[in-house]
Amino acid sequence: MKFRLISVLASLPLVAAAPAFAHHSFAAEYDAAKPVTLKGTVTKVEWTNPHARFYIDVKNGDGTTTNWNLELASPNYLKRAGWSSESLKQGDVVTVEGSLARSGANMANARAVTLANGQRVFARAATDNGG
Repeated sequence: MKFRLISVLASLPLVAAAPAFAHHSFAAEYDAAKPVTLKGTVTKVEWTNPHARFYIDVKNGDGTTTNWNLELASPNYLKRAGWSSESLKQGDVVTVEGSLARSGANMANARAVTLANGQRVFARAATDNGG
């Protein structure tokens, strides 16, 4: 019984630290020196912590389509900026400015999102990582 209690107590700091490991820093995952501008159609929106995400299909020059994963700020940050989970909808055509993922994956951190009609629905300073 004492062994179990000691084991449980010893593991508590690891469990408490798990969320800190799950949340990444901008610089660890994205490269601010590699800006990207993408135009595409929204295929999915995920309003989840620690960062909201949305996905767009981008038509390539060769006629193929690539789905991009775009990270936004936290839902709490987005709400304070006037966003809701309905601000972007599947089928919206958007232009996204952001920073490419260091991994080379089709992923970027979105700094600005503009609808096809020119309405900017999201923008933050380049130095604001919106965590």
